[in-house]
Amino acid sequence: MLAANDVWTWLEDVKDPEVPVLSVVELGIVREVRIEDAGVTVTITPTYSGCPAMLEIEQEIVRALGARGVEGVRLETVYAPAWTTDWISDAAKQKLAAYGIAPPSTVAEEPNVVAIQSRRSAAGRSAVACPYCGSHETELRSQYGSTACKAIQFCRSCQQPFEEFKTF
Repeated sequence: MLAANDVWTWLEDVKDPEVPVLSVVELGIVREVRIEDAGVTVTITPTYSGCPAMLEIEQEIVRALGARGVEGVRLETVYAPAWTTDWISDAAKQKLAAYGIAPPSTVAEEPNVVAIQSRRSAAGRSAVACPYCGSHETELRSQYGSTACKAIQFCRSCQQPFEEFKTF
């Protein structure tokens, strides 16, 4: 008998193609798993409506569940409530830092956050801690990183460039 907890566990193996250190569950993209007569419905929320990785994520979810014998996988995409970096768990934020990507702060810590905006882009915002040495002597080099959800920072202490996962 298939259980929702099994599906959640299997979805931990589906990594985000743009941030491969995190699963789609850890990112908060997977919102709900329902076991139904016709199969399994997985409800997902994209990190933003134009995320280019969503098609691949959807295909990987279906593939991962199919590899475990789950038939009738249905994906349901919901846009409300909108995804926020607050849905990333603290453990996942630690994984980001260990991987060399500065994790986002919580939205509550950044009251003036504008969607997909780096913490160093507006006066009064906290400095980004370098994931390599922990220094806050960092500066924004580019609002645009390898993906729209990341910015490029530079650490003046250890002289390392690094990506920052933007808070939104």
